[in-house]
Amino acid sequence: QLTFVESGGGLVQPGGSLTISCAASGFTLDLYSIGWFRQAPGTERAGISCISGRGGSTKYTDSVKGRFTISRDSAKNTVYLQMNSLKPEDTGVYYCAALPKGSMCTVMAPRAFMYWGRGTQVTVSS
Repeated sequence: QLTFVESGGGLVQPGGSLTISCAASGFTLDLYSIGWFRQAPGTERAGISCISGRGGSTKYTDSVKGRFTISRDSAKNTVYLQMNSLKPEDTGVYYCAALPKGSMCTVMAPRAFMYWGRGTQVTVSS
């Protein structure tokens, strides 16, 4: 019942921008902290950003800080990840996931996140 649909992925040139979306169904997104994770080729998925539920504070891993922006549109029940100055190493499958209700963004361990989308592919290449 608590599901996400990621969208907006695709092919983009290095230095370009892309916005991906995480649309929630079955729950009110504002009540949950939402993380974005990336699984690069040959690696385990790792957290890159998180936005807390009420309050909306944000966190970023160093590799994306200053380039990526996580945001929430409550009216659309959607969380976005705006990605700028994309690099080839940003390539991967991007997943959104939710922490249990009431939990805040602290560490971005995948095992802490209970609900996951299926991912959207982002490829950064010339």
